[in-house]
Amino acid sequence: MNSNCRPPKASQPYKIALIIPAYNAEKHLEQVVNGIPDWINCIIIVDDCSKDGTLQIANRLSEQFNRIKVVHHEQNRGVGGATLSGYESACQDGADILIKMDSDNQMDPAYLPCLLEALTHGPADYVKGNRFVHSRNLSAMPLKRRIGNIGLSFMTKLASGYWNIFDPSNGYTAIWSDVYLSMQKENIAQRFFFETSMLLELGLIQAVVKDVYIPAYYADEKSSLSELEAFLKFPLPLLKGFFSRFITQYFIRDFTALSLLLITGLIGSIFGLCFGMYHLIKSNYTGIPTVTGTVMVAVIPLILGIQFILQALILDIQNVPKTPIHQERPRA
Repeated sequence: MNSNCRPPKASQPYKIALIIPAYNAEKHLEQVVNGIPDWINCIIIVDDCSKDGTLQIANRLSEQFNRIKVVHHEQNRGVGGATLSGYESACQDGADILIKMDSDNQMDPAYLPCLLEALTHGPADYVKGNRFVHSRNLSAMPLKRRIGNIGLSFMTKLASGYWNIFDPSNGYTAIWSDVYLSMQKENIAQRFFFETSMLLELGLIQAVVKDVYIPAYYADEKSSLSELEAFLKFPLPLLKGFFSRFITQYFIRDFTALSLLLITGLIGSIFGLCFGMYHLIKSNYTGIPTVTGTVMVAVIPLILGIQFILQALILDIQNVPKTPIHQERPRA
């Protein structure tokens, strides 16, 4: 499938850097690099301490093409650590836009113009691929990966506040360099939680995030992270991100009706649940039925508390960031 987005004009004002984190990627790296269009100003290959010939291939390509730069890690840092090294190198070189593409040949370079267009004309601070837009393309995705992605997407929406996005683990992304530089880098995960942690940090600075439809190509490549590993490793940092965002956004930076609904809802729900459980256990122990009035004292706060929490959730869904934080630099 070909992209309907047009490549930028030769006179486009932005310096664009494409970062390729590479680990044991000798099989696909050269093919990936050869497919990158000429309007990408700089290609940064980050060899993450590969054990195969990835570094040798990257060095050979950098000797052939002036726009290719190689960053080598003496120790493996994971996909997040490699991408962050590429981002830092690109920012030092004065790049305006940072695009990340994996080295496994699952990301079609024909969709690079779509990422760029969504970022510059969206407008947006950060754009990412979404493989779930058209059902006809989902048959190529393994069933376990589809189910896992649906669950992960919902948890990420709740934690990050980006209810308008899907497919959070998609690594085909683009970000303005000034937006990246405004993030807390130490809070960004170094390994497989990288893409999701980026969304959590972007949520804290209220950046505008948008999805771009980009189908993935699945051939003989295998994901390094199993669905079971994701199920075990992702919920805890997502829960931490959820509490961090809500406290920061609705109690430290501001106090709104959502904050009041959440406090009231939690108090009512906890009181109703605890009061009801106490009298239920007491009734079972003594054999004396709980009177209707006592039951209502437990049920009414519980029902109202749940309703208040749901209303707070609705307000949070409506509060997705809409104004980009990217500041356009004046140009000569």
